[in-house]
Amino acid sequence: MITSSDIFTTSSQKQFEKIALKVFRYQYENNKVYQEFCDFLKTDPHKVKSLQQIPFLPIQFFKSHEVVSNSNPIQETFTSSGTTGMITSKHLVTDVTLYEESYRKGFSEFYGNIEDYAILALLPSYLEREGSSLIYMVKDLIELSNHPESGFYLHNHDDLISKLIALDQAGQNIILIGVTFALLDLIENHQFQLQHTIIMETGGMKGRRKEMIREELHEQLCKGFGVSAIHSEYGMTELLSQAYSLGNGVFECPSWIQILIRDTEDALTYIPDEKTGGINVIDLANINSCSFIATQDLGKKNPNNSFEVLGRFDNSDIRGCNLMVM
Repeated sequence: MITSSDIFTTSSQKQFEKIALKVFRYQYENNKVYQEFCDFLKTDPHKVKSLQQIPFLPIQFFKSHEVVSNSNPIQETFTSSGTTGMITSKHLVTDVTLYEESYRKGFSEFYGNIEDYAILALLPSYLEREGSSLIYMVKDLIELSNHPESGFYLHNHDDLISKLIALDQAGQNIILIGVTFALLDLIENHQFQLQHTIIMETGGMKGRRKEMIREELHEQLCKGFGVSAIHSEYGMTELLSQAYSLGNGVFECPSWIQILIRDTEDALTYIPDEKTGGINVIDLANINSCSFIATQDLGKKNPNNSFEVLGRFDNSDIRGCNLMVM
């Protein structure tokens, strides 16, 4: 039996590997989709002795299959955003308290006590649909902040501008978390000089603007908000945990997540630090779905285990991973 204490109290690489291997065996035995994928790769679970030997499930399986590792009732179904007619990912969550514990502990690890902040959220594309795991998280953080001015903003930019200026001038610590295109829209309406505010972008133009390289984007946001660095959140529908960047696009993980970088030509091979490849994520909080996910993101890992996201695969398929039709 793997408990939340096992997941969230890993303190060494040896301990992480021990729990990850235990999670792998549990999911192989209890997750039909993952088991068939491993069997297709001719993986003998008894011979898997290291993280590098664990098969990583291509993230597209969340679009076509029910990726669950137990038969408990579904408490929440988180869905990805997508254009009309597009097949979206579904993450079936049988224990939402694991998600809550993950993002609460993760936030605390990087930012300290949530009650020290007013949380302002500018997430229009997420707020306008149902099933967003990001909205679930931010709504809870807003409530936990226990600040009367914390809240969501949709298209009421004038209200947000006046609130942001007033709180910042009063010396209140603020986190403004926003989808990228909405933050750019905001600074087109007003140029700020903020002293006590963290700007955190969650990525995504959602078809509203042309994509920009991170350096150009962060330069514009720094100038528009009058801040020295832009923070970022790395999360996705298929994961119950987040990594955070406190600036310069370098992400760090809480202790229950690790990143491996796979070869873009051979999905079963890993490449050295500081080389660009596909991002594989181990998220132990995904105990009830699949903890080993091959994402569609390109990135590189640094020697200190931080990582950078450099883009996405050009097409919707991950080369070398889409070998299986079930």
